[in-house]
Amino acid sequence: MGEVLLTRLYPGTPLAHAFPAPSTPPSLASIDSAFELQEYLALLLRYDTHAVEELTKLPTGGDGEEVEKWAWVYEQIRRLVEDMNYPLITRLQEDCTRAGCPEMRANEWTYLCSAHGSSQSTMGQCCAIDYILHTMDHITATLNSPKNFPSRLSIPQTSQRHLSAIARRLARVFGHAYFHHREVFEESEVEHSVYARFNALVRTYDDILEPEFLMIPST
Repeated sequence: MGEVLLTRLYPGTPLAHAFPAPSTPPSLASIDSAFELQEYLALLLRYDTHAVEELTKLPTGGDGEEVEKWAWVYEQIRRLVEDMNYPLITRLQEDCTRAGCPEMRANEWTYLCSAHGSSQSTMGQCCAIDYILHTMDHITATLNSPKNFPSRLSIPQTSQRHLSAIARRLARVFGHAYFHHREVFEESEVEHSVYARFNALVRTYDDILEPEFLMIPST
């Protein structure tokens, strides 16, 4: 009997068997699910979370056709936000204090927090960690909003702008971690390669984010 790889949890599944790593690279065509892109990406990450080029490459479905690019970008960003929570955001809450980082800075740039309002007069200058937490909360709400994303199978053009805006905000969070909390940034990369995946994604699909927003130098 061939290997049975669970892609969802069933009642009574032992934790040790809940999320096994595939022994071979997964295939999108082998997944029969309403959330096939989400499950396929999860399998890719369990196979090798650091293979960023393979992780971001546009997959091919069972019919031999490539999946819709923006649907794939949506799933990539959605999973990036999830994986940023630990260890990156968790560790930043310990290392990035209100006293040490009273402003949200990334290299030479300072950012105002839009959580306080959208006009220049109401936007607030949060400390860095509050800015980051407000930003991650706002991104999560945007991604999970049926108004912004009525379908995960096809992303309309009116929704694509949200992904570009999210990418700009994520670049700021990564930039702050890199320039002001390098040890935390590097710990996160060892764990999940979240920035390497983000960088590969926006460079592969260059209409998501303009290159000047990638403030971290390429190695």
